Amino acid sequence: MKSPLLSQPGAVPAEGRDEGVAAHYGDLFREQRALADGKGLVDLSHRGVLTVTGDDRLSWLHLLLTQHVSDLPAGRATEALILSANGHIEHALYLVDDGSTVWAHVEPDTQEALIAYLESMKFFYRVEVADRTDDFAVVHLPAGSIATVPDGVVVRETAHGRDLFLPRADLEAYAAGHGPLAGILAYEALRIEGHRPRLGFETDHRTIPHELGWIGSAVHLQKGCYRGQETVARVHNLGKPPRRLVFLHLDGSEVHLPVPGTPVKLAADGDEGRQLGFITTSGRHHELGPIALALVKRNVPVDAPLLAGGTAAAQETVVEP
Repeated sequence: MKSPLLSQPGAVPAEGRDEGVAAHYGDLFREQRALADGKGLVDLSHRGVLTVTGDDRLSWLHLLLTQHVSDLPAGRATEALILSANGHIEHALYLVDDGSTVWAHVEPDTQEALIAYLESMKFFYRVEVADRTDDFAVVHLPAGSIATVPDGVVVRETAHGRDLFLPRADLEAYAAGHGPLAGILAYEALRIEGHRPRLGFETDHRTIPHELGWIGSAVHLQKGCYRGQETVARVHNLGKPPRRLVFLHLDGSEVHLPVPGTPVKLAADGDEGRQLGFITTSGRHHELGPIALALVKRNVPVDAPLLAGGTAAAQETVVEP
């Protein structure tokens, strides 16, 4: 779905999974600094939006999600995953309940598969699931923003900022009064800095929550059964995940960023060394320079200098080995 904000001056369209919104509006670092200062907004209108209504909505979702939501207070934001039977991550949901409806936004173009799964699990529960992507656009206001929120707009507030479920018809008018606009590249650079994983970026077909640090924030360890819980409990109580997420400071003298999938190796072994992981996301930060997230084997020494392709990289621990 192409955002109307792509018609704004300086807008450069994003590519890949974020196609449909602006990568930037002409000045990536200015946009980042504005967000870091609590100013402006990010157009996330390409993300999927769904709602769950009905008297059983929270107790029903509690059975399906990795998060404890049966007693979720109205207005409290949370995040949750849906796992496969083997504990691999299939969906990530960013939730809030407004007292009568659960609102969630999800990765672009994942809402149809997610809704199909939810519909298959309704059984006798009093719930209704709806795709609201055509009607509502997600807009992100950074932490510290004093921007006003229109009456009736559902807000999901976290330490990183506020996500608004804004009527799509109001997107242009709201953006015009609450700029400056920041593109998805600025938003992503701050996400990388914050070590926050993203479905489809830090995940592949075999990722389990422990590898990304999603235990606690998206996976509750003291709740009842859900699909994939056996793997979650076994790894938490008896073992360690095979991989771990790391944050990388990249050599700033390189012109090009390592793209997702770029092999990560020990610097001591050089380009001919054995691959120990791969880049998941990279970006340019207004203060830190080029940075990235990567998944590496658990036994990679935490203080070992690395190579991402041909780029030198110093690691910071996100998930403990």
